[in-house]
Amino acid sequence: MRAITVDPGAAGGVRVDDVPEPDPGAGSVLVEGRLLGICGTDADIVFGEGYGWAPPGRDRLLIGHESFGAVLEAPDGSGFAAGDLVAGIVRRPDPVPCVPCANGEWDFCRNGRYTERGIKERDGFGAERWRIEPEFAIRLDPALGERGVLMEPASVVAKAWDQTGRFLARTSWRPERALVTGAGPIGLLAAMMGVQRGLDVHVLDIVERGPKPELVADLGATYHSGGVASLGFEPDVVIECTGHGPLVFEVTRSTAPDAVICLTGISSGSSKVEAGFDELNKTLVLENTVVFGSVNASRRNFEQAATALARADQDWLDRLITRRVPMEGFLDGLRKHEDDVKVVVDLAA
Repeated sequence: MRAITVDPGAAGGVRVDDVPEPDPGAGSVLVEGRLLGICGTDADIVFGEGYGWAPPGRDRLLIGHESFGAVLEAPDGSGFAAGDLVAGIVRRPDPVPCVPCANGEWDFCRNGRYTERGIKERDGFGAERWRIEPEFAIRLDPALGERGVLMEPASVVAKAWDQTGRFLARTSWRPERALVTGAGPIGLLAAMMGVQRGLDVHVLDIVERGPKPELVADLGATYHSGGVASLGFEPDVVIECTGHGPLVFEVTRSTAPDAVICLTGISSGSSKVEAGFDELNKTLVLENTVVFGSVNASRRNFEQAATALARADQDWLDRLITRRVPMEGFLDGLRKHEDDVKVVVDLAA
């Protein structure tokens, strides 16, 4: 069968290979891969940003962690049947395991010995067929269809909102206005989930044209293309999706009292900004501000994501997927086109 493989750390070392059928030891559920999402993590692996690890004893990694497919075979008692639409959970608990991993919270692994499909020491989903353990597969609502390829990024956002909600529960006060920084797939899905929570959602991005402003407006949210200082309000909640250091610093100085700021983005850049940390520390302390980071997702978050996607306007979700490429076009898919929002690989093309 065909699969997309990469030599992590070798810039551009990506190709489509003929590989053996997936090993039954990788899981009892056999899936026909249909679509594969592409994100910045894949670009970091392919272009040699020091990220990505092949399975032990191998030089090449079968890439891809944003999965969508249909079950071909599943054993009795697995909870799955042929034809079910599924997405795969990315992370696997460490073998020790640490306390979080032992309790299904592998996204909070404390010793770093976890593995991740298509990223860290475990083959991914960028193949015509893949296998998965039933406990790490998520069945999707059939009505969701190919929009199910948005499950993995939606799970990251679901975790961000879930954790934000836990911090907000520390007082009787409830937020009214949320700011999402960045209008990529993560930011747009974060805005969608904020609207679903009944918040007045604002999205900040640098582009002024293209599909993003309209996508935000059609959510019932407000789009901004200036800086944080030009917003004209102080948000109660911030979901930060860019990882741009100067913007992160600006956000921490621009929120309402008791605000919660969730950082989900990681930048590979080296931007520098002069920071008055004593002043910032004073502001965070006196205004009870919470700033925290969130990465990856547990099964709970994937299930939350499935619910959020099922509740969403399905036509709106369709518009997030702006470009499809075949396996051979994976490298081009990593290079952003002007109107790209979400690029996916058609594994059957």
